[in-house]
Amino acid sequence: LPLFAAAQKTDKKLQSKLQEAISGFNGDIGIYVKNLRTGKIVSINADTIFPTASIVKVPILVGIMDKINKGELKYDSSLIYKDSLLYEGSDILGSFKTNEKIVLKKVIMLMLTTSDNTASLWLQSIAGTGTRINEIMTELGLKNTRVNSRTPGRENNRTQYGWGQTTPAEMGILFEKIYRNEVFSATACERMMRCLGRNYWDEQEAISMIPPTIEVFSKNGCVNASRSEAMIVNAPHNPYVFCIFTKNNKDASWSYENEAWAMARKVSKMLWEYFEPKYD
Repeated sequence: LPLFAAAQKTDKKLQSKLQEAISGFNGDIGIYVKNLRTGKIVSINADTIFPTASIVKVPILVGIMDKINKGELKYDSSLIYKDSLLYEGSDILGSFKTNEKIVLKKVIMLMLTTSDNTASLWLQSIAGTGTRINEIMTELGLKNTRVNSRTPGRENNRTQYGWGQTTPAEMGILFEKIYRNEVFSATACERMMRCLGRNYWDEQEAISMIPPTIEVFSKNGCVNASRSEAMIVNAPHNPYVFCIFTKNNKDASWSYENEAWAMARKVSKMLWEYFEPKYD
């Protein structure tokens, strides 16, 4: 009976279309899609562990919201930046001078909107490090979604997966839990949704295939051989979760034509047209 029930929830037509679409991809790919109205899903390698790259910033957001929910922080708490926090790169926060003040909500914005790594590692520490964030993921029923970087006991995982790890299904479940106000409180989830709705990176990723008039809550993550995205598309008739993760990609280029980005755009366009065929 459980197997039959699970089979009934699979959108077989869409599953077939997506399996055909990703055929021949030069790397490992996993996809999780869920129609939030009907509950039907598509799962292709969705329980396989992939590197998160910057998508780890969603669990970090949850960790910060845990502190806010407990009253240990306020969304507009004032923080003091120190040069020791700098993570070398082109981040905005890294251009600050030591002892400059910045409010917590701006650091969160930088982490999610521009994917600022200095901001993200600072917030990871404030949240209680990866140790506390991973405890929260366990409490939410996510056994494979973990922060690896700067987290005692996870050195081997970091070597294999980098900053963090997850599965397409688990990240999709986390997004849905936030969407359905099931993480801490409705107030906390509403705040997280607003934070996830301001993605700067929308030119060559899957999000670029969604009409600009449609609200999308998303986070993307990219390193040389891994390009991934997780999102909820608030489509008017069939809102849906879409997670696409890749690893071991042969194409490690950073051009618009990169194979993984091209695949993400292709699948995203297909999903939009499938769920909203009459949208104008």
